[in-house]
Amino acid sequence: MKPFVLLATRAEDVPADEEYALFLRFTGLDERQLVRVRLEAGPMPALDLDALSGIFVGGGPFNASDPPGLKSPAQRRVEAEFTSLLDRVVARDFPFLGACYGVGTLGAHQRAVIDRTYSEPISVVPVTLTAAGASDPLLAGMPPVFEAFVGHKEAISSLPASATLLASSPGCPVQMFRVRENVYATQFHPELDVDGITTRIHAYADHGYFAAHELELTLSAVRRAPVSHPSRMLRTFVERYAR
Repeated sequence: MKPFVLLATRAEDVPADEEYALFLRFTGLDERQLVRVRLEAGPMPALDLDALSGIFVGGGPFNASDPPGLKSPAQRRVEAEFTSLLDRVVARDFPFLGACYGVGTLGAHQRAVIDRTYSEPISVVPVTLTAAGASDPLLAGMPPVFEAFVGHKEAISSLPASATLLASSPGCPVQMFRVRENVYATQFHPELDVDGITTRIHAYADHGYFAAHELELTLSAVRRAPVSHPSRMLRTFVERYAR
């Protein structure tokens, strides 16, 4: 089997390593089959799409809607690298699934409107499939409404005509979309379990996702309801695209 690649941007080792472990667990791949690239540590290597089965993108600290002057050199480099990669991915309709930061990468590439109108606090929210989502093969077997972990400062407020809306939540109209047939992005986190999001809450407690006095409230919010369905998408992605 040709490997998949996980493009990651987390600078903190503990949540970065746990993110990789969760992707391995929920995809069913091993470390030879899912190669991790930490983009915050250095330039994106040349990716030969003919040598890969598909691409995953994890979450991260970068916000596409930040003013250019506030973006770090690393963020500007990563954004340019994703633009170049997505030019090829979209042109070939190559298998791609971006989780959370996927909205910032694929959304920006497709010229979606990304702003802070529909930000969501770290929590569990009900996600509802659209008619297109209910018939999408990546979401096969998913219930029409399922709980998912969220937590983001920006979101898409307007999708371009090139994108197909697949899922929404009460506080965020674009929770998942598709470009062409095989290029996907989610706002929610399909790779997380409650332990994983707890690690991130502690790791990013001073990153502006919640006030210092809201730590316990945030920890309680991610235990509001069980989350079991979103991770199925990762295994389905692998089963659909492994070659």
